[in-house]
Amino acid sequence: MFLHSNATSHKWAFGAIAELLDNAVDEIQNGATFVLVDKTSNPRDGSPALLIQDDGSGMDPEAMRRCMSFGFSDKKSKSAIGQYGNGFKTSSMRLGADVIVFSRHLDDRLLTQSIGLLSYTFLTRAGHDRIVVPMVDYEFNETSGMLEMSTRFGKEHFMSNLSMLLQWSPYSTESELLKQFDDIGPHGTKVVLYNLWFDDEGNMELDFDTDIQDICLGGNIKEVETIRRSKVNEGHIANRYYYSLRVYLSILYLHIPESFSIILRGQVVEHHSIAKDLKYPECILYRPQSGGCLEGQVITTIGFLKEAPHLNIHGFNVYHKNRLILPFWKVLSTSDSRGRGVVGVLEANFVEPTHNKQDFEKTSLFQKLEVRLKDMTSEYWHCHCTLIGYQSQKRPRAPVDREDSSRCMPHSGKVKPVTLNQAFPAVDSAKAGPPGLHLKRKGHDELVQLEKVKRQAVKRSNDAQRHSETNLTENQLEDSEAAYLMQENRKLHAKCLEHEERKEELNLKLTQLRRELRAVQHESEQLLAELKSLDAIKAEKVVNV
Repeated sequence: MFLHSNATSHKWAFGAIAELLDNAVDEIQNGATFVLVDKTSNPRDGSPALLIQDDGSGMDPEAMRRCMSFGFSDKKSKSAIGQYGNGFKTSSMRLGADVIVFSRHLDDRLLTQSIGLLSYTFLTRAGHDRIVVPMVDYEFNETSGMLEMSTRFGKEHFMSNLSMLLQWSPYSTESELLKQFDDIGPHGTKVVLYNLWFDDEGNMELDFDTDIQDICLGGNIKEVETIRRSKVNEGHIANRYYYSLRVYLSILYLHIPESFSIILRGQVVEHHSIAKDLKYPECILYRPQSGGCLEGQVITTIGFLKEAPHLNIHGFNVYHKNRLILPFWKVLSTSDSRGRGVVGVLEANFVEPTHNKQDFEKTSLFQKLEVRLKDMTSEYWHCHCTLIGYQSQKRPRAPVDREDSSRCMPHSGKVKPVTLNQAFPAVDSAKAGPPGLHLKRKGHDELVQLEKVKRQAVKRSNDAQRHSETNLTENQLEDSEAAYLMQENRKLHAKCLEHEERKEELNLKLTQLRRELRAVQHESEQLLAELKSLDAIKAEKVVNV
C-alpha cells in the first residue's frame, strides 16, 4: 500500500522518467558522460521493459541499500537536483510494478557490484506486510582475481536473497544476472523497469512502436491528434513535450555540458534552448524579498516566439537548479490577445519544488514571483506588441472635464457669453445713493465682473494648452524611456549570453580535468599494483636465498 500511494504522487509518466534521469545528471560531477534510455525486453515473457543506464561512479553496497530503502539521500551538494531520497522509489513504481538495479562501483581500489530488486509483484503475491528488498553484493578478490559473493551478512543471507532475485526478477540464473554487468564497464548503474503499467483502456502507457527513435505516451492519442490538426501549432515544443519523450528531454535541463549526452533509443537528444527561440529578447532582473531580506536574484529572459503572432502560445519555463519544473506556465489569462506569443525562461532557485518536481510549493515567495511574472508579461507586451503587428494599447490617461472644455477650447477664442443687467441681482434704490450714481456704479460692477470672466477664460485656455503640452512631453518621455530600457535590456541579454558561454566553457574544462585526474589515478593504481607484485617477487627471492 505504501509503494502504491507513493507511485500515485507522479501524475505524469514522463515526470517519473525525468526523476530517474536526475540521478544520472547529478553524476556528471563524478565524471559521467552519458545516460541512455531505451526499450529492452523481459526474457521470461518477452514483454517490453524500460532501460535507463549511466556511466557514473555507481553505488557501493551501502549506497545501494540507501537507494532502495525509504527516506535516505546522499546528495549533500547544493547543485544536486535530488534531495528527498524518495525519488527513485516513487518514480520507478509509477512506471512499472517491478524494477531491478545493477550497480558497479570502484573506490580505493575496491571493486564492488550490487543487485537490488524492488518488486510490487513479489510483495503482493508473497503476502508480505512490509517492504522486503532482496539484494546481493559481490567483491573483487585480489588473490583469485575474480568477483566473489560478499559474506559480510553471512552466506545464508546471500543465498536467500539470491533465491528471491532468481524467482522474481527477469533473470532465472545467477550467470544471467551477472551478465548484465558486461556493458556497464568499470563503474555505472543500470535500471530495468518491467511489468510496465497499462492505462484504463488496456493500452500500455509507454508507446515504443509509434516512433522507433522516441517513446510516446500511448494514452493520449486523441489529444495528440487534436494538436496535430493545427498546422501552426503542430511542430512547436510547447505542444509536443507532453507526449514525446525526446522533445521533453531536449528542454528538461537548462544547461548540459558538451561532454555529457542523453541517448534515447540509440539517438542523442539534441539540447534545445528555449531562450534562443525568442525574438526581441530582453533580460529582466528580479530580486525577491522575504521578511525584508533579499532572497537572491533572478534574471528572466523574455521575448516573442519566432512564430508570433501566428502561434497562440505563451508562458514561462521555470527551472530549479538547472531542472525544468514548470514548462510554459501560463501566468496571464486574458480574453484578448494581450500576452500572446510572449515566452520567458528563468531559473528560480529561491523557491522549492514539490516532491514530484512538477510544481513549486505555494509559498509567499512563489506567489510574489507569480505576480511579478504577470506584470513582466504585461509590461513587455505594452512596449513591444507593435513589433509583431498588434496595435499599441496606450495606458489610460486622466479624464478631461467636458464642461471646462466646452467653456474654453484651446485656441478657439470662444468665451461663455455674459448678459449685462441680468448676471447680477437688482440693487435696492434706497441704498443705492443718489440717482445717476446708481447706474454708474452698477455699470462699473458689471464691467469688473466681465473682466474677471475674461481673465478666467484666458487662464483656462492657458491651462488647457499647458495640459496638452504636458501630455505631449509625457508621451515623449515614455517613448525615450522605453527606447533606453530596450537598449539596456539588449546589453544585459548580451552579457547573459557571454556568462552562459563562459559557464559552459568552464564546465567543459572541469570535466576534462576530472577525466585527466581519473586517468592519472588509474595509472597510479596500476603502478602500485606493479610495485606490489615486484615486492612479492623480491620477497620470494629472499625466501629462496
